[in-house]
Parts: sequence; structure tokens; C-alpha cells
Amino acid sequence: MPPTIKFGTDGWRGIIAEDFTFDNVRACAQGVANYLLDHGIASQGLLVGYDTRFASEDFAAAVAEVVAANGIRVFLNPKAAPTPVISYAIVAKGAAGGVIITASHNPAIWNGFKYKPEYGGSASPEVVAELESHIQQILSGGEIKRLLLADGLEQGLIEYYDPRPIYLSHIAELVDLGRIRQAGLKIAVDSMYGSGAGYFKELLSGGTTEVIEINAERNPLFPGIQPEPIAQNLTRLSAMVREVKADVGLATDGDADRIGPLDENGTFITPLQVFALLALYFLETRGERGALVKTITATDMLYRLGDLFSVPVYETAVGFKYVGPLMIAENALIGGEESGGFGFRGHIPERDGILSGLYLLDLMVGMNKKPSELIEYLYDKVGPHYYERTDFHFPSEEREAIIQRLEQLRPSRIDNAEVTNIDTFDGFRFRLSDGSWLLIRLSGTEPLLRIYAESDSIAHVERLLEAARKLVGI
Repeated sequence: MPPTIKFGTDGWRGIIAEDFTFDNVRACAQGVANYLLDHGIASQGLLVGYDTRFASEDFAAAVAEVVAANGIRVFLNPKAAPTPVISYAIVAKGAAGGVIITASHNPAIWNGFKYKPEYGGSASPEVVAELESHIQQILSGGEIKRLLLADGLEQGLIEYYDPRPIYLSHIAELVDLGRIRQAGLKIAVDSMYGSGAGYFKELLSGGTTEVIEINAERNPLFPGIQPEPIAQNLTRLSAMVREVKADVGLATDGDADRIGPLDENGTFITPLQVFALLALYFLETRGERGALVKTITATDMLYRLGDLFSVPVYETAVGFKYVGPLMIAENALIGGEESGGFGFRGHIPERDGILSGLYLLDLMVGMNKKPSELIEYLYDKVGPHYYERTDFHFPSEEREAIIQRLEQLRPSRIDNAEVTNIDTFDGFRFRLSDGSWLLIRLSGTEPLLRIYAESDSIAHVERLLEAARKLVGI
């Protein structure tokens, strides 16, 4: 029985040496090559990049060898690079697409295979379905071509290409870096041992602003943390913000497509607050107009801002494979999700943690406000909104039983509030009469049950999360 490779919210991920093996990665690479050839776009070439995880450069080389053996030109990163850097380079070079070896925020034992089409964003469900079909044919006995890396380089089918310079030049066109450099800020940065190391320092050096970075070296074990920029993983950054009296803390995940900021007190700013602040930045500070695209797990503050500034708000399932195509279709101003990933018009329909951080800094400088003051300003406009998410690991074999329990949930009240709507658009969402919402869903990449809640107080959020845990029986 051949293995089955399924793409989640953004690519395929697996445990290294268990299912994320060279054989399976080569099968994925051959599937991509077949897809490009079938669509007649192979002549545009393919970018191949990777992050700082264990053996990522070797898996990337294996991809390059297979794709080049199919006569497709490969532009191979010579060193680890953030996913948004590679994604932008796909567009800038006019390539057919890109493959990135990364497991993003997953624990150290994981790695992954992301495919980005010609627009530089996450592959749409339609593209994913085609890729999975090609890959399954390979796993069922199809041919995998292979050309040694050295031979590919000699024949010109593989060439090393560094996307960093073209990305940095583009970013300088989007943000007034000079204004941030001369603002005299003290910025604490946690790169979480990931591929975003050094980017904020390089972009903002040369003025009165100081960037202090931790966890900037490569360490595939991610010692002491999981490379996901959420509060429990940022205790060291929080302590550093307080110790050096930084104006803000900025953390990027393993492949730097997500941002996790801390305010001047070392307090975590939730992704929902970040999303609303970034939307406010474009709508009010920059005076731009355009649609806002949010996932089901993102904040209702976007609806309030949409009303205030007379712009439409669209909602999608979780994953930028849904957000990105809708951003393109609607020429959206910003798209984002609860996990801290945000994409912007004029850039790529893809998450970019580096650019998100720079836009937040520009908002601070432009309004001359500290992060905590920005949140107060936001709440003055949309009202207080508090949010929290809890994750529960479970044995993989219990997945179906959990789904069955969820499908039977039909509560009439939760935490003394009437349930006014239940939808199963992506998970199980309960809207309540007091304006709060609660969502229970399974992760698309890991054996995790996630519970999300947003309300007008932290205490209410915590009660909702506890009520949901009891409803599910975990």
C-alpha cells in the first residue's frame, strides 16, 4: 500500500525520517514537475528555497535534482531564507512557482514541503488537488527522474539564486524605512532560530533606531521553544523588552511569515489586535481603501472597521490558500488570519512577518504612540475585544471520535448567553447573544484540537474556553 501525502492549510508536513523522507520529498518534487509540464509553464523555471530546520538544505537539493532532471530550470537558494522572501522572488522573476522546504511554526521534529504558484501565494485548493493527484500517481509506482546536483549546475539547469537583495529593495519601496531608522526606537527582536534572522537589523540599521536580536543563530532543535510567536514561547523576549526598556518586541516564526509583537511592557499583542491595528493603519493613517479579507478565526473588529471606513469585509476558511486567491480577486487591501500571518496589497497575496513588523513600526512612528497606546486608540474606535486560543493534543487515532462528538454539539446557551447561530463553515462556531463567539476546530497539520474565543473581557474569554472544553469532553 503506497503512502498518502495530503497538503494541509499550507503544504505538506511530516515528521522527519518517519514520513518526511527523501523518497517522499522526491515524489512531491516529481509531482510539481509533472504539474508544470502539464500546464505548459515549465519554461518559466522554479524557485527552490528552505528554512533553518534539520537537513532542509539537503531536502531542497533533492527537489532541485528531480525538477532539473525533467528539463525544468531551477533557481536554488544558496542559504536559508524566509518564505515571503522566496514568494516575492517568484513574482519578481516571473517564475512558474516555487517550492519551499519548511514546517513553519511546527516543532523541531517536523519539516514540510510548500508549493507557491506564479502569484507567490499559498496554492489554491484547485492547485493543491492537482498536485496531490500527481504525487499519488508517483507514490503508486510512477517514475521519479533525478539529476545529480553537480551535473545540474554544470549543465545550467540548476543555478544558485539569492532572493534577498530583490526583496529588500522592494520592501524599501513599501515602507518609509528612513523614518523608522531615525525615530530613535529600541526594538527587541526574537527570530526564534528561524530564517528571518538579521532582516530587521539590516533593514533598520544606520540611524538612531537600535535593533537588539536574540535567537538569531541557526539551531534546528529550537532549544527551549517551539518556533511559533505566541505568548508562551516569547518569555525570553518579554524579559528582554523589560530589561533593556525596549519600545516594542517583534518575533517571527520559523520561516518568518508570521509576526508576534510585544508591547513596551513585554505584554503579548494578540494576532487579532495586530490584524485590526494593521487594518486601521492602512485605512486611517495611510488613507487607503480596499476590501479586508479575514479567516473565520480572525477578529470581529474587522467588521467594525469595515463599517467605519465603508469597505467590504470577506471571510474565508482557515489558511492562506483561501485568503490569497480572494485578495487577488477583490484587490484587497489586507488579508490575515488568527495565527499572525498577514498579506498586503502591492506586495504578494501571502503572509509576511517581516513586512507586518515594519508596518507596525511605521504606525508607531507616524502616530507617536507606544504599542499599548495604539491598542487603547483602537478600542476607542471599535470597543474592547479580547481573545485567546487553547490547544489540546490528542492521539491521532482519536480524530474521528472527536469529530463525531463535535457534530453532535447543539447547545442552546454557553456561559449564560444564548447561542444565536451555529455554523460548520470551518470547524464549529457558536455566535452568542452578547456579541461573543467561540470556535472549536481541528488543526489541518497536526493532531491538535484548537478552541478560540473573542469577547469584551479576558474573564469572559476564559469562561468560554472552559465551557468549550467541557462541551467537547477533553
